Amino acid sequence: MKRIVAILLAAAMTLSLAACGGSSSGGSSSGGGSSSGGASSGSGSGVDFSNMSVTCVVPYDAGGGTDAVMRGLADAAKGSFKNITVENRSGAGGATGMLYGANAANDGSIITMVTVELATLEAMGNNAGLTYTMFKPVIMVNSAASAITVKADDDRFNTLEDFIEYSKTNEVQVGNSGIGAIWHLAAAGLAKEAGTEFKHVGYDGANGAITDLLGGHIDAVAVSYAEVNSFVQSGDLKVLAVMSNDRLEAIPDVPTCKECGYDVALGTWRGLGVPASTPDEVVDELYRIFSEAAASDEFKEFMDNTNNVIDIMDGESFNTMIGEQLELYTELVDDLGLKVTG
Repeated sequence: MKRIVAILLAAAMTLSLAACGGSSSGGSSSGGGSSSGGASSGSGSGVDFSNMSVTCVVPYDAGGGTDAVMRGLADAAKGSFKNITVENRSGAGGATGMLYGANAANDGSIITMVTVELATLEAMGNNAGLTYTMFKPVIMVNSAASAITVKADDDRFNTLEDFIEYSKTNEVQVGNSGIGAIWHLAAAGLAKEAGTEFKHVGYDGANGAITDLLGGHIDAVAVSYAEVNSFVQSGDLKVLAVMSNDRLEAIPDVPTCKECGYDVALGTWRGLGVPASTPDEVVDELYRIFSEAAASDEFKEFMDNTNNVIDIMDGESFNTMIGEQLELYTELVDDLGLKVTG
């Protein structure tokens, strides 16, 4: 059973990274095609956003990785709209904000940053009615692996093995971005592979979990490196291991979980989606605008500076990947016994 979990975890990470030409930390890759598979690279769709105000919904609290990526992308795309703003609508592990976006107007005025939780929450049955088919994906822009991070001055944990062994005889509280969210599943997957248990503490986004870690209220977080990078650089936090197939360029001295003997590779992806009823010509124009923004020097510099990976996938491929990941996470959730019942 442990081997099945490890294979599923590795496969899930491979789908979200390799399928889109997964690049290393700070790098970028480009996907061909339009969001609906038929638009040209020009703006001949007849849809004009230059006089429209657009709101980008982030389904988590301000200050986390999803919020940062959305704000960076919105800044890079601001010249294509009359006005573009970012609005945080957190709750229910991301379901609140994504449900709001899925039920919004279908004219492109409300765009939602969808995340891997679109699949994980549905797989868990903790989705408040949210399903991935409620969205028409526009573009995927980012992926990130989980990083097991603790306080720098916590002498109990200097290696991942220290952390695992301690957890077998003591309660270890691991913060995540919401129960049922990817960082919860990442930590749960590691515990399963290592034959131990963690106490999972959910927040509405990674920022709250990191704040409580800094304050000594929890023992660790299992979020992306980009979300803890500034605190690692300041000497407040340290990363024990990353759940990726290869070491991250930003922290080359930090081993992968696989190197430590735990065959776990798991992470998130982020992209843009609009209500499923949105006309294809609107989606095509949004893809054109945001793919150009993602390829801009401004966005590349922002992502490099924040240790985020640019991974571009067109909408049609993105939609296929979400469906495939839903199947994988459904199996994973069942195996881990995390399915919400009743």
